[in-house]
Amino acid sequence: MPIVLIIEDNPINRDVLGRRLEKRGYSVRFAEDGPTGIEAAERLMPDVILMDIGLGDIMDGWEATRQIKARASTTNIPIIALTASAFESDRRNSLAAGCCDFDTKPVDLMRLLGKIEGALAGARVAAGI
Repeated sequence: MPIVLIIEDNPINRDVLGRRLEKRGYSVRFAEDGPTGIEAAERLMPDVILMDIGLGDIMDGWEATRQIKARASTTNIPIIALTASAFESDRRNSLAAGCCDFDTKPVDLMRLLGKIEGALAGARVAAGI
């Protein structure tokens, strides 16, 4: 069962998305801010991370992504950016920070599932599995 780490500061968004993914067979873990998310990524070694870009005052999702990607232990974990903003600049900034994909909120579950599966497949290929 693939492990998905959702790094999201809004508890309602965390809960709703987490339940929807669990119903689809994913094991879901949560972090509520960037520093906690970085620690959780190192501790849990999830198969994929869903990163809210607007995490709040402590650290935004782009910085959390950069820090996760800078660590040898977590650099290969695929990260999908999630944001309520659909601007092309947000997509570009997300990819530049190290995200492998980008999606907008509210989440279209089928579209997001396709992106998660694509990220998981890419990670398997990169690992030679």
